[in-house]
Amino acid sequence: MALNLLGNGSANLQNVTRELPKISVKKMSKKNKHIGSSFDDFLKAEGVLEEVEASAIKKVIAMKIQEAMKQKKLTKAALARKMNTSRSALDRLLDPENKSVTLQTLVKAANALGKQVTVSVD
Repeated sequence: MALNLLGNGSANLQNVTRELPKISVKKMSKKNKHIGSSFDDFLKAEGVLEEVEASAIKKVIAMKIQEAMKQKKLTKAALARKMNTSRSALDRLLDPENKSVTLQTLVKAANALGKQVTVSVD
């Protein structure tokens, strides 16, 4: 296709469109298998549901402990002393990305903050 744009300007829209290649648009034949499903279904299909749930639970735990520390005006060092544990163990508990938390450490933190731990399997 050659289009002379430097010519005498006599080319009209009809001549230009006649020279353009035909473009066809295909409809997508593959349907999205996730339409109408829940986000949990999507995560399960991707094989990451358990990992995402564990990560979310850990983030909530860390957030709740930090909120309780703020209410009680406790520093990390003070809470670690009340828990009779090291500051690094408390840091692991407060790190939302660190999923290696023991129930014992969690119960110690809750007791030191005047809270209790409730575990439920539904």
